[in-house]
Amino acid sequence: MSEPVRVVAAGDHFILPSLITAAVTHELDCDVRELTLGWPLEPFGPVAEVMEASDAEDELIEALAGARVLVTQMGPVTERVLAACPDLRLVVVCRGGPVNVNLDAAKRHDVRVCYAPGRNAAATAEFTVGLMLAALRRIPQAHHLLAGQGSWEGATYYTYEHSGLELEDLPVGLVGYGAVGSRVARALCAFGAQVMVYDPYMRGQIFGLRMHTLDELLRRSRVITLHARLTAETRGLIGARELALLPAGSVVVNVARGPLVDEEALCDALESGHVSAAALDTYGQEPVPAGSRLFGLADRVVMTPHLGGASRAVAEKAARIAAEEVGRWGRGEPLAHCLT
Repeated sequence: MSEPVRVVAAGDHFILPSLITAAVTHELDCDVRELTLGWPLEPFGPVAEVMEASDAEDELIEALAGARVLVTQMGPVTERVLAACPDLRLVVVCRGGPVNVNLDAAKRHDVRVCYAPGRNAAATAEFTVGLMLAALRRIPQAHHLLAGQGSWEGATYYTYEHSGLELEDLPVGLVGYGAVGSRVARALCAFGAQVMVYDPYMRGQIFGLRMHTLDELLRRSRVITLHARLTAETRGLIGARELALLPAGSVVVNVARGPLVDEEALCDALESGHVSAAALDTYGQEPVPAGSRLFGLADRVVMTPHLGGASRAVAEKAARIAAEEVGRWGRGEPLAHCLT
């Protein structure tokens, strides 16, 4: 009888190694070695030639000795790691894209690379609507005044001048209509918002929602929310020119990727009042540097530290989707979400 496949479950403090182990052992007879990486208690960043990874090449190489499968979210699968682990044949990344994997090197080393699409779509969509409501109705600012300072001054948000906007009948523009954007659209329609969509990869109407050009959508929207992937084409998609197209007093929501928005241009628009509020979960630089202008705009900006996908269900889904790929590989079946 052949020995069980050796698998490394390189989890972290969100997708726990134990979650990966439980999911993988349900799919395959295997010997699992667990490794806990530091994220999110330690920030991710570039490691060698890969992006958004934990700085743990040495720890990963040690754990992968003799292993054929790696399941991870933040493990840095670099050329150095791949070269040091000749037994490795499958890497499954518990996230929507394997940005922590050198795909070219994986091909050279005959390593298959899979990922877990859709794991956080529902969580991110819900978080987007929550941030949008918080920005529109000034909820964090009022909370800070009352709970943080014991002040009833938040009652000024009941004056006509300072009161917020409600979603019913509000023109809301979605930039991107993928797994997250489509869920946000359904939620906003339930609120009675007038939902518009810009997505260059979609045509015609989607469930009755008319597609617009970006400029047309910006001119008509009181709120815009971003749901595009970050690519060379979408970096800086919303800059000074685009923000100027928005009606005065509009709101910008970004729970996608920080560099989609020119942060300096957004700060300019907030300071001038042309954009009345912003709700941000992602930033041009993460963690946000201490000198960021955004910190001086707390009365107009709702900020969270990239929490859109932070739900227990996301961690459990990611482990399960990854484990299912390991099971297919072990049974010799076609892989569902494979890039190499």
